[in-house]
Amino acid sequence: MASAVTEAPVAEEKLVRGLGLLDSTMLVAGSMIGSGIFIVSSIIARQVGSPGWLLVVWIVTGLLTLTAALSYGELAAMMPKAGGQYVYLREAFSPLWGFLYGWTLFLVIQTGTIAAVAVGFARYSGVLLPWVSESNYIIAPIRFGGYALSLSTAQLVGLALIGFLTFTNTRGLEIGKLIQNVFTTAKTGALLALIVLGIIIGLKSGAGAENFRDFWTVRGDLQDVGAGLTAAAAFGLFVGICVAQTNSLFSADAWNNITFTAGEVVNPRRNVPLSLALGTFLVIGLYLLANVAYLATLPFNAIQNAPSDRVASETANVIFPGAGATIMAIAIMISTFGCNNGLILAGARAYYAMAKDGLFFRRVGELNKCRVPAWALVIQGIWAGALVLPRTVKTDAAGNVTGYGNLYGNLLDYVISAALIFYVLTIIGIFLLRRKQPDAERPYKAFGYPVVPALYIIGATVILVVLFIYQTATTWPGLMIVLTGVPVYFFWKFFGKNQRRLDFLGLSRLAQRKTNFAHEPVSTKERHATSSRCADGPTLETRARSDKPDNARHWRDHRHGHFRADGHRRGAERGTCSDSIIRSGGRSLNFRGALL
Repeated sequence: MASAVTEAPVAEEKLVRGLGLLDSTMLVAGSMIGSGIFIVSSIIARQVGSPGWLLVVWIVTGLLTLTAALSYGELAAMMPKAGGQYVYLREAFSPLWGFLYGWTLFLVIQTGTIAAVAVGFARYSGVLLPWVSESNYIIAPIRFGGYALSLSTAQLVGLALIGFLTFTNTRGLEIGKLIQNVFTTAKTGALLALIVLGIIIGLKSGAGAENFRDFWTVRGDLQDVGAGLTAAAAFGLFVGICVAQTNSLFSADAWNNITFTAGEVVNPRRNVPLSLALGTFLVIGLYLLANVAYLATLPFNAIQNAPSDRVASETANVIFPGAGATIMAIAIMISTFGCNNGLILAGARAYYAMAKDGLFFRRVGELNKCRVPAWALVIQGIWAGALVLPRTVKTDAAGNVTGYGNLYGNLLDYVISAALIFYVLTIIGIFLLRRKQPDAERPYKAFGYPVVPALYIIGATVILVVLFIYQTATTWPGLMIVLTGVPVYFFWKFFGKNQRRLDFLGLSRLAQRKTNFAHEPVSTKERHATSSRCADGPTLETRARSDKPDNARHWRDHRHGHFRADGHRRGAERGTCSDSIIRSGGRSLNFRGALL
């Protein structure tokens, strides 16, 4: 039976539990809504070829996302800790699997998305400020074979956005959540206005009437979904629906970001699962209605052939003739600004948890005076900014340069399938943990268990099989990116055993801190307080005077999990509790209070 004092490691106690249910829901919704919903419907329309199948793609996405969110709720309530999905994979499988997810998150998934959303913000700001453009270069592209480095005004604005939001989030959780709440409210309102006005005007004009009269017939300009395969044939349609999920699922992704911040959520065992359900349901509902608005307002061929795939802008032009592009640009700027704030805020907590486990730079596992993982935020921001600069070179048959793409776009294409693999593994983890830790406290249990989680596993696996067969150019490289984390994991495992081996990285101060601490006097009051409250590792007295038999027995008890019936013995072995006490200046900590 899990005791109350083992619900969260003391190492997370210094995090501020400042996110209520509304804040958490805003973080879920705000991280999900970026620029995808305003663009990808045009791509999907070309892949599936009919209004009916366009909506089916979004319905499948909605069901998969809601199923996953409802299933994740069990893990979130069971382990309300900073790190979220990284922690779930670590506990269900092994630290290696948790690290591979965290590594891929840092390398591409989170940082690449931050880069993409930042440049998306810059592109739409160019509607208002024409000098902001990806072709207006401060530093012209410098080629390296099929790649290049450049700094355009759009890239500069993207870098500035990443830098600004990274800095504001280092100033404390309150600032980050304020930005998130304001911008999420604004963009959900803007999206709702687009939906309502689009449907009303579309019904009055009858522009999209043909879409609903001929709902299922495949027509128009069809995009290949495999080698010579399109939705014109029945099997091609099936493949097209599966392939289209890479666009719709990516647009609905980041719903799990709230799990990264669970260490800062008030009453996380209740509010994290609830915010997952509420935020995901809200966004999926808005996404379905947005596509209904597109179909009501525009002929289907106009959706398929929207300039630069900006189907929302075309819809806005119908609603507000002459001003639609400007209005939509402002709406998308608001959307991408809020989306990036949520991504930046949440992502850093995953690397913070990795560092706590000795699997990332030590300083990333530290909190600043504002009680946020500032180093995690900074390193994330630096790498995301670095991904903004590389470009891919587009050439014609003669080898002449026709334009430049963005490297992060390619990387995101590669890891979409990998991200889906991690989702499947995480939900499989629910089944594994039910067997490994049957007596662990589960305030919330997965909705419809075992049927609903199993349906997600089956559905997502089918999509993955199709992608690995028919989208080999993107899926297999993504798997290779994930596997690069294997040697990196063993690097951290090797060097993490001895902090002195990290001297060349300048990251070995922890060893000195522990040495200094061993010579500090410990009051009787402090010894008593920590001895009675710390069930997560050795006490202060144990660290300072480990030669005493009683303390030795105390430490053995912790190592053998006598106080950790919930299965989290690794935290005890690492002594996370005492490490937290060292950092807090020897204060005893009440780790029941952090859960309330």
